[in-house]
Amino acid sequence: MDALTDLLRGVRAQRADICRSFASPPWALAFTVTAPFTLVTAVRGDTWLLVEDGTRVLLRPGSLGLIRGGLRYVLADDPSTPPQIEVGEPDCEQWRVGTRTYGLDPDGDTLVITAGYSADGGGARRLLNALPAAIIVPCDDEHCPTLDVLAAEVAKDQAGQDIVLERLLELLLVYALREWFDRPEAETPAWYRALGDEVVGPALRAMHDEPERAWTVAELAARAGVSRAAMARRFTALVGVPPLTYLTKWRMDVAEDLLREPDATLGSVARAVGYADGFAFSTAFKRVRGVRPSDHRVVALRA
Repeated sequence: MDALTDLLRGVRAQRADICRSFASPPWALAFTVTAPFTLVTAVRGDTWLLVEDGTRVLLRPGSLGLIRGGLRYVLADDPSTPPQIEVGEPDCEQWRVGTRTYGLDPDGDTLVITAGYSADGGGARRLLNALPAAIIVPCDDEHCPTLDVLAAEVAKDQAGQDIVLERLLELLLVYALREWFDRPEAETPAWYRALGDEVVGPALRAMHDEPERAWTVAELAARAGVSRAAMARRFTALVGVPPLTYLTKWRMDVAEDLLREPDATLGSVARAVGYADGFAFSTAFKRVRGVRPSDHRVVALRA
């Protein structure tokens, strides 16, 4: 299993707030959001994306923008156009022209789609920590059929429509992150870069594949055919923490996601992440996360 798959495993586009907007020049929409992730795409017409962290980029049709956290951003026909609507304000409802649809000009030649959604769990935290404030994935003349489906589905009002849209958003998120992580300018986290190392890579993949196994440094070293000391030294240099420290943190990420499952018991979660019983797991979880797993679960299930 590759690290990006692990990174995305616990991320779901839940409680998505998605809409499309029509406009004709001159136009500008300002968005103030609190969602952990916001995805922006230009379906038709060129659109400037201006993020308060300083990101300024022209989105061509098919390009994707991903904004982390609650950063304010502006979509506009030109960077100099002042915002006409503050999306999220109560009075912006006057611009609603249909299901999940707003319009400065319902017949406008520009169409953009925005989607803010939550991302809970340990995998989501790792993803948030791995990303800059905003990333842009240009289309590079490669058509993304998921965007066509999203554009067609967003205005529908049918049974199960929210689930359809959430799954489409998940596909777009995977696509955007896969493309971004492969770019040379991407500032990927140390553990991700270390996957390509001939010594550390096999150890990381082993821990990701079997977090429940009682790994020792010697066993991880054997995977790469090096000594225990060589593994410990190189792993710490490339990843930033010793192998078993990384393993504990990874286990807690996995456990956070498992604790969100209504049918999971403390014992089953403990065994899934390599602890003999719930007491040992609870002690480790509180040491790393600062709260007991039972308290974390109550908060997670209420969210």
